[in-house]
Amino acid sequence: MNSNIYKAHFALLGANIIYGANYIIAKDIMPDKIGPSAFVFIRLICCTALFWVVKSIFIKEKVERKDFPRLAFCGLLGAAANMLFFFYGINLTSPIDASIIMTSTPVIVLVFSVFILREPVTKNKILGITIGGIGAVFLILYGNKTAGTSSLLGNVFVFLNAISYGLYLVLAKTLIKKYNPITVISWIFLFGFIYVIPFSLGDFINTNFEGFTTETYLAVGYVVLFTTFFAYIFNVYALNILSPSVTSSYIYLQPVISFLMVSVYAFILLKDKYAEDINIIKILSCLMVVIGVYIISKPTKTQQN
Repeated sequence: MNSNIYKAHFALLGANIIYGANYIIAKDIMPDKIGPSAFVFIRLICCTALFWVVKSIFIKEKVERKDFPRLAFCGLLGAAANMLFFFYGINLTSPIDASIIMTSTPVIVLVFSVFILREPVTKNKILGITIGGIGAVFLILYGNKTAGTSSLLGNVFVFLNAISYGLYLVLAKTLIKKYNPITVISWIFLFGFIYVIPFSLGDFINTNFEGFTTETYLAVGYVVLFTTFFAYIFNVYALNILSPSVTSSYIYLQPVISFLMVSVYAFILLKDKYAEDINIIKILSCLMVVIGVYIISKPTKTQQN
């Protein structure tokens, strides 16, 4: 294994640790300090600016006019809808629920790939979709019947986020093949930011920034710089070296990191509202989703890692 492959694995490890921690870091300041839509507004305006600065310095590339409709649609799915659904969902539900539901994204990508890209269906894929789907659906429905911070509506929002993001990945595939990934994400974030302005500008203006503490600013900075900007850079770097099956397998880490973070908040930082978020039902649901995704992504004898 050469040094570039090692670096790619470390990049994926870093990205998914960032994502796993994001669930509770983002939730912990909503809605007391900032509302979900205002949070999305800050995330998009800051990262749109960051990506465009990087593009203007390092990437001198123009986009053909015919590709703008697809970029605009990907901006709707991959930036606006996906972020709004996620932040409204995590505002309502448990970080553990959200992280488990998000591991169904590879299953959703597979379903859309079959219908849109006409990818072949195998027995492993059908079995994986069935097992993972049962686990995710059971957890979503269970969210309204348990103690802790779980919520049926919040779980539904997170699942809608996974659907919109999964469809975005499939539709953006041809764009990423044609253009530099930084070019693609710069335009997607710009369109996404335009879409969310009508839904989030008012909440952003009405946010009480004077009530922000150092902890609040650190949480917002984490979501903007790490969860959005650096995590995307890490994933792009890894995708240039490793296969998609290896890359997607790292999403299994997110529920593990989320479980650990919730445990720290509940039992070390003594935040009682998270104390009942860990139970056997959620652990079993997590295992079903992970097993399903593993079966789907397990390489065949003809595939290379």
